[in-house]
Amino acid sequence: MSNLKIAIQKSGRLHDSSLQLLQDCGIKVNNGKDQLKVEVSNFPMEILYLRNSDIPQYLEDGTADLAIVGENLLVEKQKEISTVERLGFSKCKLSLAVPKEVDYPDISFFQGKKIATSYPNSLQAYLEKFQVEASIHHISGSVEIAPNIGLSDGICDLVSSGSTLFKNGLKEVEVILNSEAVLASSNKLNDQKKVLLEKLLFRIRAVLRAKNSKYVLMNVPNSSIEAVSAILPVLKSPTLMPLAQEGWSSLHSVIDENKFWEVIDELKAAGAEDLLIVPIDKMVI
Repeated sequence: MSNLKIAIQKSGRLHDSSLQLLQDCGIKVNNGKDQLKVEVSNFPMEILYLRNSDIPQYLEDGTADLAIVGENLLVEKQKEISTVERLGFSKCKLSLAVPKEVDYPDISFFQGKKIATSYPNSLQAYLEKFQVEASIHHISGSVEIAPNIGLSDGICDLVSSGSTLFKNGLKEVEVILNSEAVLASSNKLNDQKKVLLEKLLFRIRAVLRAKNSKYVLMNVPNSSIEAVSAILPVLKSPTLMPLAQEGWSSLHSVIDENKFWEVIDELKAAGAEDLLIVPIDKMVI
């Protein structure tokens, strides 16, 4: 069976998180810092370390079978490739920004203005949606400095925390799209590689479920079991184990971490005590 070829950034904001995801899936990855291709020892896979902007073309050509890339890059490059799974990390926004002192009314501000960006296709599509005509300056890197040196009236760039905009005297005024890391696939996979993709997806989904879930244990008086169970948004019914103290049980369940904080006060009010929250390594359902 031929190996599945997966491309990740050779360097950049997705590099470390992509490798960590593969390692969490039990895939042993050798250090590829000075290599462009590395074979995995315990899964039929090769890792291609590529320049980020080149990855969509490799996928469309079928040179790479899969890739972990930012969703924003796929939108920008407009290649014939498929998004297989959203991965939940490296979340950011592609946004328009202007100098902080500008009185910004709405998107019409950019009519006839100059905008510097590394994402001309995404920007053009957004402007056309509002029938705004602007002069787009396509530049690579250091986009934030463009208004300060008189190159543009505003910028279109990726925003994570917003600290880079703040440091350069800019403010975010429009969000073009929300982005995160995704697993993308070539449309040229043969049947053997589709089988391998399903095996990889099985592992990835188990890891992603675990990251968003927690194993919760609590002591509950037997008279409150039904009330506490009704509050918990569990996969199925919770597990019960009798305690040495008569009339009490230990209730075990898996819960989405965000939902847990929404219902913790209700659980305590219903009689739950001594709550313990434990991280989950993998979760297969």
